[in-house]
Amino acid sequence: MNRDILRTLSLKGDHNIRVAILDGPVDIAHPCFQGYDLTVLPTLAPTAARSDGFMSAHGTHVASIIFGQPETSVPGIAPQCRGLIVPIFSDDRRRITQLDLARGIERAVNAGAHIINISGGELTDFGEADGWLENAVSLCRQNNVLLVAAAGNNGCDCLHVPAALPAVLAVGAMDERGHPLDFSNWGSTYEQQGILAPGEDILGAKPGGGTERLSGTSFATPIVSGVAALLLSEQVRRGETPDPQKVRQLLLQSALPCDDDAPEQARRCLAGRLNVSGAFTLLKGGNMSEELATASFPSVEASCGCNGGLVAAEPTTNSGSMPALSVSSFAGASPATMEAAGPLEPQPLPFPAQPLTQMPAQPLTQMPAPTQTLSMTTNQVTPSQAPSELANSQFAYVLGTLGYDFGTEARRDTFKQLMPPFDFAGNMVPANPYDARQMVDYLGNNISEARSLIWTVNIELTPVYAIDPTGPFASETYHALQELLSGQIQAEDNEEYVERVSIPGVLTNRSVKLFSGQVVPVVEPQSTRGLYGWKVNGLVNAALEAVRAEGGDAGEARIRQTLDGFLNRIYYDLRNLGTTSQDRALNFAVTNAFQAAQTFSQSVAAGMELDSVTVEKSPFCRLDSDCWDIKLKFFDPENNRRAKKIYRFTIDVSDLVPVTMGEVRSWSSSY
Repeated sequence: MNRDILRTLSLKGDHNIRVAILDGPVDIAHPCFQGYDLTVLPTLAPTAARSDGFMSAHGTHVASIIFGQPETSVPGIAPQCRGLIVPIFSDDRRRITQLDLARGIERAVNAGAHIINISGGELTDFGEADGWLENAVSLCRQNNVLLVAAAGNNGCDCLHVPAALPAVLAVGAMDERGHPLDFSNWGSTYEQQGILAPGEDILGAKPGGGTERLSGTSFATPIVSGVAALLLSEQVRRGETPDPQKVRQLLLQSALPCDDDAPEQARRCLAGRLNVSGAFTLLKGGNMSEELATASFPSVEASCGCNGGLVAAEPTTNSGSMPALSVSSFAGASPATMEAAGPLEPQPLPFPAQPLTQMPAQPLTQMPAPTQTLSMTTNQVTPSQAPSELANSQFAYVLGTLGYDFGTEARRDTFKQLMPPFDFAGNMVPANPYDARQMVDYLGNNISEARSLIWTVNIELTPVYAIDPTGPFASETYHALQELLSGQIQAEDNEEYVERVSIPGVLTNRSVKLFSGQVVPVVEPQSTRGLYGWKVNGLVNAALEAVRAEGGDAGEARIRQTLDGFLNRIYYDLRNLGTTSQDRALNFAVTNAFQAAQTFSQSVAAGMELDSVTVEKSPFCRLDSDCWDIKLKFFDPENNRRAKKIYRFTIDVSDLVPVTMGEVRSWSSSY
């Protein structure tokens, strides 16, 4: 990074701007962070850095590029901005799932981050991502959080996620001459939302003390994040509200083209090269061409230049069924060797100044607002959190299926010895603790043994939380879990068949390791309030009664189809972790049986089917509450000219268990 430009602009950042680093552990005791207070957020990964740890080296290096303090061995780009460290990788676990990454993104958004730096990603065929990650990126867009992610180091026309997802700013790596480095990825998506930044021999901190120079798109990414933080800080200084998405647009629009003498590298240049002075000129409302004509320094140059690099990660095996992010695909890994930089001082290597003809002035245009299924409107006046003994807790309202785990072979074998033989078609067979039917019977007679299991909430067979009932009502909660598990094993035509469950609780800072080796966070239900089993058969009967009461006529098959469609829409299309306010409101809407039956009965009786489900921040709410409007839109599949039917109800999620406010309102709409 051209630090002369930053010194000329006298920029160090504003403490009100928060930048989150999703990476490996960071050595916060390194001298370059002396006098600076980095906030480490608890996650599923260890927070303590190791001097010999690969991911500790990676995370510490990335963090120091942004937050290294002035007059230290690693002066950072935005040393006065507030740093949030969110460890997602550990030194003994270089691969994570997209679910783990989504958890980290949500953690950073909930902590108030303006910018999230992700120096990693997963190589994909077409830039596709799992629903978890797509939802997390959408959450950033809804909350106006800028997500900056590395383009990857595969050296091909290929895409990484999250870098290739909409509204993300992708970052590739270039050398001191402004040419794309051989290992830096490119692609058509990156040409619209990616820029190049210095990524060769970048100076950074080393765990345990000292410095080293490493190469990779991993280390180009925090340079862009740091510059974005300075642009947000400048907005604050000018009395403006920080606007991360506007900053993203400024960085893309001000990007410099690559040299004309290398036309074959045009596509590898992405949208262009990072142009610090041009971005600040656009921010201040100036003309970028005039800025270049009067500037006495180049727009971009490397922060250091010497031999060095980063060793590629050793391949590891991902035994899980979910996509994995790895350090080898993790964008910091260029095919080079990690070595200490020694006593060499950083030597800036400036790029040649671009001729004025290469920089046509471009008017600053507003980006179109993205279409969102789950939208959140901003109100000038918003209520505060409702006071309670759980006021400082993070709530979760999770929708999924119930499961159990043993954690270890010893615990599994203990159950196998204690459980009695099972009568199968008149034959007594040895107990099988993995058979949910046998486990339900055993727990029914020995409910105290439920405490020895690791209860889980699963989404599509993937455990996402462990359930640990606590407090004076823990025994009743275990009884409820046993009954819900009993409902899940019933035949689908049984009145007591439970298809899904909802679990409200407090999201703790604890985690538990399952038998498979997967680590999941722990949710603590406080009581049986809100524990609910979705019994579709019972809902169908309730809806039929409501239709008959109104003199309507709708068959059982149609009502069942519509109810299943609603549940599947939430469970598969809009699946979520149930921690944000809008997700908790959405999940609660599914489990409000009476409300759903009443709404569906009216629409199904009129021959309509579910079209869409949206969640919006409610403009009207009680004092000290957090209210969200759920809108269900129905359409006539046989007559597209018929007006849509919209039902709206408001849910308050300020307490552990959400509650519906008022009555269901409905109206017709042409769109």
